[in-house]
Formats: sequence, structure tokens, C-alpha cells
Amino acid sequence: MSATTFPVGEGASPKRIVRFNERFREFGLLVFIVILCALFQLRNQSFLSLENIADLLTNTAILGILSVGMMMVILTRGIDLSIGATIALSGMVSALTVTAVPTLHPLLSILEGMLVGLAVGSLIGLLVARFAVLPIIATLGIMNIVRGVTFLVSKGAWVSSYQMSEGFTSISTGKLLGVNNLIVLAVIVFAGFWYFITQTRMGRRIYAVGSNPEAADISGIPRRTIIWFVYAVMGTLSGLAGVLWVSKFASAQGDTASGYELNVIAAAVLGGVSISGGSGTVSGLILGTILLGILNNALPLVNISPFWQQAIQGLVILAAILTNVFVKRSNLRQALRKRAL
Repeated sequence: MSATTFPVGEGASPKRIVRFNERFREFGLLVFIVILCALFQLRNQSFLSLENIADLLTNTAILGILSVGMMMVILTRGIDLSIGATIALSGMVSALTVTAVPTLHPLLSILEGMLVGLAVGSLIGLLVARFAVLPIIATLGIMNIVRGVTFLVSKGAWVSSYQMSEGFTSISTGKLLGVNNLIVLAVIVFAGFWYFITQTRMGRRIYAVGSNPEAADISGIPRRTIIWFVYAVMGTLSGLAGVLWVSKFASAQGDTASGYELNVIAAAVLGGVSISGGSGTVSGLILGTILLGILNNALPLVNISPFWQQAIQGLVILAAILTNVFVKRSNLRQALRKRAL
């Protein structure tokens, strides 16, 4: 995952240089994943079995869905620390509803959870876009409020599997053409996000807002609306993830997904999404999510101590951040050199 770049020609534009460096970084990340998989396979012959790969993808699907929303937020130079709390609230509300109405259609449960998430995300977007509250402050405050509301709604009690209908738990455990529903949903979300972020004007505006907010304002891009929009989408996806989470683990608790937002941020950063905004690709995001999923799956499989697991994940994330810094500096140097010619 080196930041070294190959010559791309004297006539290369700064944008082409940036794209080349991004692709080169993604190639390095892919090579790193392949080497990592080979090493884990040598330690445990069942790592690359079809059963374990399916398990890995299933357990990484919710992380992937959330990383899509986080990428949008980070592209606009934002951050969202309320993800875990939103997952808990939407999951709890859906679980309580299906407990009271066992015949409720699973799609309605999903819609209910997404609406809860949309409400939370819209509130955060309003605070950040309209009242210029720093994203880290706004989301930290909302995180605590939402977590408290979850305990109030549940009255501190759990909702267990025996209280949930079979239809509700099948949301995450069911299969479509032999593929787990979570994997299918993750693929749909990634495909839709790729089209949106690369092929639509709104997607290009999100990049523009993060790359240069002042220039975006001058060019007439509705920056406040776009910032509100990305947080609303993040909230909606968190609401969806809440339903999927509770359905998967068949348990709703007040402290569900506590701290999970850090995993989501890590997946985005590992995939090359720049914390400074305006830079990141869907392919890189997928690779970052898969890498984090591999670490979560393989480290326990090869009997690495839980204490070392956190340390190893931290080292990999730190390496990814440093790589992003080197690539960004390389892009800047080459762009300045190009302008000087």
C-alpha cells in the first residue's frame, strides 16, 4: 500500500494524476488483501472454504451498508458518531412493534426502522447544515440523546428471540437464490451507491462540496441542502442496519452496536476515503470493508488473542491513514508541478 506513483506522462492533468494514484492505491490494497488471505489460509485451512467465505460476507454486509453512508458524510468533510445509537433505537422500535403485532410484514418493519433513522439523520443534518454545529459535536450530542431514548422506549428491558416472529428474523437469516439476504442487500446498496455517486449530478456535487466548499458556494451548489442530504441518508441506512442487526442476532438491547461507528469509519478510511473530504471511490470502499471483515473473521480463526486483535486492527487502520496522507501529498505535489510547467 505504497504511495509511490508511476509516471503518467507530462501532459497528464491533475485530475488524471489523482485518479491514477487512487487506482494505484486500490491495487496495492487488493494485493495486500490477497497476501493476507494466503497467510490466513496457511494458518487455518478452513479460512477460504465456501462456508467461511459466506459467513465472512454475511457478517460484513451490515458494515458495508453503513460504510456507504459514512463515505458520503466524510466526502463533505463531516463525520457521524451517532450510528451505533441510531442502530439501537431503530432496532428496538422495530422489535417492540413486531412483538406487539407479530403478523406485521417484514417490509413494514424495515420501513419503520428506516423512518426512525431518517428522523435522526435529518435532525443531525439540520444542526450541521443550518446551524453550523461542528459534525463531531452534533453527532456526539445526538448519540447520547438517541441512546437515552432507546433505554426510555425499552424501559431498560431486552427483546429476545422468542418474542420475535419468524418472519422478522428471516429478514437477515433468509436466502435469495441460495445467497443470504444480507449479502443481497449489501450488493444492491453498493450498486445503487456507485451509480448515484458517479453518474448523477448530485453525486458530483457531493464531491465538489468536500473538495472546495467556498468554490461550491460560488458556483451556486446548494451546500446546505447537500450536507443535510448526506446525513439524512446516513441516518436512513443506520435505521435499515438497526432492523437487520436485531433480526440477525434476534435480540434488541439498549446498548446494541455501542461503539460500532468506529468500525464503520475505519472501513471507509481503509478504503481510501479522505477524512479531509472530497476524495474516495466506491471500489476502494468495498476493498476497505472487505479488509476489515477479513480481520474480524480471520484473527479469531487463527487463535489470535482478543487483546492483540484490537492492536492489529489499529495498526492496519493507522497504516491506511498514513498511506492516504502520502497519496494526498503526492497528488498535491504533482498538481503543483503540473501548474508550474
